[in-house]
Amino acid sequence: MNHKLSALFAALSVSLLLPLSAAQAGDPQRGQELSQSCAACHQADGNSVNPEWPKLAGQHPKYTTKQLEDYKSGRRENSLMAGQVANLDEQDMRDLSAYFAEQSISSGTADEEVVERGEQIYRGGIPSQNVAACIACHGPNGNGNPEAMFPAVAGQHAQYSADQLRYFRSGDRANDNGRMMRNVARNMSDSDIEAVSQYMAGLQTGN
Repeated sequence: MNHKLSALFAALSVSLLLPLSAAQAGDPQRGQELSQSCAACHQADGNSVNPEWPKLAGQHPKYTTKQLEDYKSGRRENSLMAGQVANLDEQDMRDLSAYFAEQSISSGTADEEVVERGEQIYRGGIPSQNVAACIACHGPNGNGNPEAMFPAVAGQHAQYSADQLRYFRSGDRANDNGRMMRNVARNMSDSDIEAVSQYMAGLQTGN
């Protein structure tokens, strides 16, 4: 009798957990429906044409969800995005993130005049300035680390990446766990930031 009750309880537990797991994963079809208001800035497929606005296509869903949550909580400040996320709940955010994650990011281009310097910083850091190599968190090809919520940076607009590094450097952006990005960016010059941002823009995802 106890064995039967245990089996029944186990089956019931699994059945209760399945819908929760599915919800947490995000529904890309529903995310596409919700994404219509995002398209004005980020385009329907998440490949923004304005270099000041990030490409969302192909970004890890956990990372995108965290950014949306941070905009809503105020941990990441942006008046435009705060208004966009005001009426989104957690499931909306997961669904949007799932949709954009399924899109393919468009290829970026790098300024050849600074890309060599950018590669040196990305792969080796700047030891004399205590700047860690980007490759440690974002990977050799800029694909990031989805479980650690380190974003993919390959193909991202160079201007957007440079802006974010400057915001981390100044402290205007402070939603990085453990101050990781602030600690990296604080010792980078404008030319360092521009060079590595150009290099990341030219990386091709998945290679």
